[in-house]
Amino acid sequence: MSEDNFTLTAFYSSWKEYQDHIKEALASISAEQLALRPAPHLRSIGETIMHIVACRAYWFAAFMDDVDGNEMKMYADWNEDALQLGASIPTIAELAHGLDHTWQFMAHHLARWSPEDMRKTFPDEYDGKQFDVSRAWVVWHVLEHDLHHGGELSLTLGIHDIPADFPS
Repeated sequence: MSEDNFTLTAFYSSWKEYQDHIKEALASISAEQLALRPAPHLRSIGETIMHIVACRAYWFAAFMDDVDGNEMKMYADWNEDALQLGASIPTIAELAHGLDHTWQFMAHHLARWSPEDMRKTFPDEYDGKQFDVSRAWVVWHVLEHDLHHGGELSLTLGIHDIPADFPS
């Protein structure tokens, strides 16, 4: 990422602040509260955080076939666990480490990718159709995913009267 690109710098630093808000909310709850759900058929707080971490690991490492991302495989596998309601949830410390570790992995790549690197495309399939997505699209997709599920966390905490200071 070019340091003279003010817009991207603002987006990425604000994304990091949002990640820190998620970690602060996580640090403020008990291990028992990780199991709280907004409704019986929806993900718990812990499952939602697992899903955030897994999405980052999948898209940045597995999908873009990053050989440096082998360490991310364990986190990418968390998504399968998070999709199974009632699956074993990592500890608060493990979830926080997953957020940090995937953030560092993403930040490392975002700092080194050039505009040309962001244009590189990867084959994908959705709803039976094949198409190519750019690395820039993947970055946007993971950012919007973090925001979506961060809002879900904020709502779940609020439903259970647990204060959380997410940015509005």
